[in-house]
Amino acid sequence: MTDSDRNLAAVVNTTQGSYRVIVGRDVIDDLGLESQKTGLKGRAFLIADDVMFPNPTRRAQEALERGGFETHVLALEIGESNKNFSTVQLVYDWLADLRAERIDVVVAMGGGVTGDLVGFAAATWLRGVAVVHVPTSLAAMVDSSIGGKTGVNIPKGKNLLGAFHQPKLVLQDVTHLKTLPAREMSAGWAEAVKHGFILDSDLLDTFERLPEQMKALEGDEPVNAIRRSVAIKGEVVSADEFETGDERVLLNYGHTVGHAIEKVSGYGNYLHGEAVAIGMMAAAGIAERLGMIDRELVDRQRRVLQSYDLPVRGEGLDVDSLIDATKSDKKSRSGTIRWVLLEGPGKATTRRDVPENVVRESIEAILD
Repeated sequence: MTDSDRNLAAVVNTTQGSYRVIVGRDVIDDLGLESQKTGLKGRAFLIADDVMFPNPTRRAQEALERGGFETHVLALEIGESNKNFSTVQLVYDWLADLRAERIDVVVAMGGGVTGDLVGFAAATWLRGVAVVHVPTSLAAMVDSSIGGKTGVNIPKGKNLLGAFHQPKLVLQDVTHLKTLPAREMSAGWAEAVKHGFILDSDLLDTFERLPEQMKALEGDEPVNAIRRSVAIKGEVVSADEFETGDERVLLNYGHTVGHAIEKVSGYGNYLHGEAVAIGMMAAAGIAERLGMIDRELVDRQRRVLQSYDLPVRGEGLDVDSLIDATKSDKKSRSGTIRWVLLEGPGKATTRRDVPENVVRESIEAILD
């Protein structure tokens, strides 16, 4: 078995082609060779969050060049507050100045916001050029880098503009996580823990049993857990690429209230994973009030999230503003929210018939 085979976490099958997701330690050195294996040619336009500059970015550039790619690098400060057209325009201008062609490949290196924004630029430059994702945050690794969702924010809401643009390769180097602040790591674990609650009770058990080892990234267990979380996301995307069925929407567990928290708080006070964790508690409260789960599972979710240093209550938020923000959720149909709710450990479903008073009570219960 080669290192590439050993580090392969998933093969995602989509209408835009299949692609591999590689997860391991120090795999960034294989970026050029792995990109070459996909059949990519032309030049590589590496766009990196400036927090990865200079050393990790240089290492990625050298790996691309060893794979035969003439490589150009752009480092940008990319965050939720500037995930907008002004930043996309900087990318467009850079690609235009270098005369990037349709045969070329854009490489996105950074967290989820970088992947979303650079992926959107790749999807729209010359009506679409190849993109390779090198996620460097845990949230991006287990969630946003897989599935082809791209997007930018506008004043009316988060990710309301975007496109499905599947990558040609996703390469995840766990050593990059060592550069993350503890708070960013915790926010990333929220997305991985979410996968356990909605789709894999064994993975949930692992997260519950080993929080300190996971947070320290010690040994094989954290890498294996990230691979399993990646595999779950890959399986769901393969089965429901465009989120038209009942499978991919399950990945949005906690996100309806989570996105509302981000919007109401101005995309500044809460990291995405933190908002999702609070949203998961609101969703669990809804499920309990509807008789779908018991209090024991609600308490279990609270304990697991807290063991990864995640918030389970929101501060300084207004319930009416949050309820109003949930109604612009992308999963809404005819003004009715499609809630993702638990039925048990590792089992989730969707409901459209949640009374507003239940929503209000559940949100009030998670606010300080």
